[in-house]
Amino acid sequence: MENIYDAIVIGGGPFGIATVVEAKRKGFQNVLLLEKGDNHSQTIRKFYKDGKRVDKVYKGLDSDTKGSVEFFDGTKESTLNYFDKLLDDGKIDALFNCEVEGIKKTGEIFDVHTAKGSFKTKYVMIGIGKMGKPNKPEYKIPPSLNQVVNFNLNGCNCGEEILVVGGGNSAAEYAVELSKCNKVTLCYRKEKFTRLNEINETSVFEYANAGKLKLKLGLDVVGLDNENGLVKVNFNDGSSQIYDRIIYAIGGSTPVDFLQKCGIEMNSDSQPILDENLQTKTLGLFVGGDIASRTGGSIVVALNDAHKVISYIIK
Repeated sequence: MENIYDAIVIGGGPFGIATVVEAKRKGFQNVLLLEKGDNHSQTIRKFYKDGKRVDKVYKGLDSDTKGSVEFFDGTKESTLNYFDKLLDDGKIDALFNCEVEGIKKTGEIFDVHTAKGSFKTKYVMIGIGKMGKPNKPEYKIPPSLNQVVNFNLNGCNCGEEILVVGGGNSAAEYAVELSKCNKVTLCYRKEKFTRLNEINETSVFEYANAGKLKLKLGLDVVGLDNENGLVKVNFNDGSSQIYDRIIYAIGGSTPVDFLQKCGIEMNSDSQPILDENLQTKTLGLFVGGDIASRTGGSIVVALNDAHKVISYIIK
């Protein structure tokens, strides 16, 4: 007889981990976690500096956990260890290096197609996060500058003069975070920000008005040169400036294509259309975590999303 899972969860971040753990604790016998990376919590592993604090309270959002999966203030390392323990103690069946290629529902059962084969399940929960492959500029980056050209916060130190390029939420968050111990300039090619959420826009202008962050609006970078190991940045107004480091946050591949391929309808802001229980218009198919949120970034919100989904299914 073909195995049919009670639930398959796609994405090994906080939402995915909490969903499989909550499901097992609520009586689901047969659940599977699928993650395209080689371990869980890829965003934390790749984009958090070693020793970075991970706080329960995130930008004023609700910090009370509603379900059985708790969360505590800690560091990058203690958070990863905690998620390891949740998966181990819950005896969670997980497949890593397993990218999902598509989802199709036939009758009441979903077929989840992956590079490692297809799996059948009654419910699917997607929590793939917002991170994708970063866009790179059209101009050539000198290979000699690879150590000081970033697409995330890896390798950043305190006491540097840094240029952050981009006008989206990632660029804003990088700039504000780095401004705490660096001299930072945020450069955006348009005259004003058009894509920032309210929290990030407030943070950017608070730091700028306090003199902690410099803004270069209406300017675009057209090329880089190596100036004795430093980054000489050439702008489209003919000016140049030297920085210790440049960080690009100019977008990248997003989960939108994947969600649409799974038959999930999106609104005009490229957000999945969900009901109050985070269910899509396809019954039994749910989306939670960062990709379901306008703000993103809150681990507690992701954990509460998991509780909401599982509680709805079993009621």
